[in-house]
Amino acid sequence: MDEAGLLQLDLTVSIPDSTDEELDDVTRRLATELRDLDVESVKLLTTGEAPEGTKGLDSVAIGAIAISVLPSMLSTLFEHLLSWSLQGRGRTIKFKGWVANQQIEFEGSFDEMQKLVAFLEERTK
Repeated sequence: MDEAGLLQLDLTVSIPDSTDEELDDVTRRLATELRDLDVESVKLLTTGEAPEGTKGLDSVAIGAIAISVLPSMLSTLFEHLLSWSLQGRGRTIKFKGWVANQQIEFEGSFDEMQKLVAFLEERTK
């Protein structure tokens, strides 16, 4: 967590049997939805320089989003991610980051996510 109290989370979206183009499209739409929430920042993660012959400065890591959020918005963020994951076939989200001075990584079921949200809410109070 930085001085402003923001939590930093990296999300990885996956959809079984999707093409890179489909996954990129879904990830970009999710990033747009997350920007509409009251989070501090949302950006697509990059893997470094773009391949030679392409116009971009950086190559986007397909399916990867970085989010900065205040602790008070953590539950809202997770609820949105859970809702989003239930909208499509086999959508899953993995995330990792620092919350309450503890590194977290998550990939699991709805019940496990609810337990994690409750735990994190308690830790960030």
